[in-house]
Amino acid sequence: MSTVLVTGGCGYIGGHVVHALEQKGDQVVIVDDLSYGKKDRAGSHPLVVQDVAAPEAPKVLAQVMRLYHVDSVIHFAARKQVGESVAKPLWYYQQNVNGLLNVLIAMVNASVRDLVFSSSAATYGIPPVDVVTETTSPMVPINPYGQTKLFGEWMGNAVAKAHGIHFVGLRYFNVAGCGPVELEDPAILNLIPMVFNNLKKGKAPAIFGDDYPTPDGTCVRDYVHVSDLADAHVAALEYLKRPDDQRPYSAFNVGTGKGTSVRQIVDEIKKVTGLPFTEKIEKRRAGDPPQLICSPERINKVMGWHARYDVHDIVESAWNAWQANPAHHFETQGWKQVD
Repeated sequence: MSTVLVTGGCGYIGGHVVHALEQKGDQVVIVDDLSYGKKDRAGSHPLVVQDVAAPEAPKVLAQVMRLYHVDSVIHFAARKQVGESVAKPLWYYQQNVNGLLNVLIAMVNASVRDLVFSSSAATYGIPPVDVVTETTSPMVPINPYGQTKLFGEWMGNAVAKAHGIHFVGLRYFNVAGCGPVELEDPAILNLIPMVFNNLKKGKAPAIFGDDYPTPDGTCVRDYVHVSDLADAHVAALEYLKRPDDQRPYSAFNVGTGKGTSVRQIVDEIKKVTGLPFTEKIEKRRAGDPPQLICSPERINKVMGWHARYDVHDIVESAWNAWQANPAHHFETQGWKQVD
């Protein structure tokens, strides 16, 4: 049994990972500034309300690690909106780079060895290939958010080499769906909740571009269920406990290897909700690649992790959570959860 410190553990993905760790029987300690997280998600776990990017964070984090005998860290606490990162690059560098730096300083000072880092497919930018692998796709992020995630991987690998930390970064593709309904992501920033929100308002959901070189003309993406993603973090912790010579990689894609178009997602929403609606076609959004699919071969082979849920499961679970939490939906960027 491990004692795992989860930064950002009261958030959407972090909350699902805490739930997965509970199911495994691990002890969990949460650090979260509650700017995006919900306090009640901590449950009976120790919760330290702290901005990990703040100047005092290294000292606070090291004290928490020693107090609770932490042996592993999963680091989620970061800003994650691409558009916001373009508008506020300095803030994103300060929050995301300093946040991880402070976690690493605390780990070194408290002699904590294992770190799973929440990275992103945004590290690839717009790859020149349709199916993205860790080795054949260049790392050329096109926005400050992706840059901070790539720099985070560089930092983790450098500190690992110098201080003996076991480090792994998980590069997520399109995370969606919900496990327990109380863990719904209330931020309306991605395709499925955006469609739900338009339906709630009686508006036609939008498809941005139907003239891409794809089978139905709409963008194709790799959608991974958030519960599958949570299981990948549990598998990553186990991977870090292997001897050095059995940990050949420090970065893994997390996805299904299957592409689903925007129109297919919209059609699945029609089936799951039973709501009759007609979507509208808008102009393409700048920077959207026609197709972006993950190759999960490395994580499949090395960690034995495989996605269990399909697109129907993703949409159905998201719809169930949406209906169960009608008061928890926030449309504006930078929303703050209020007790």
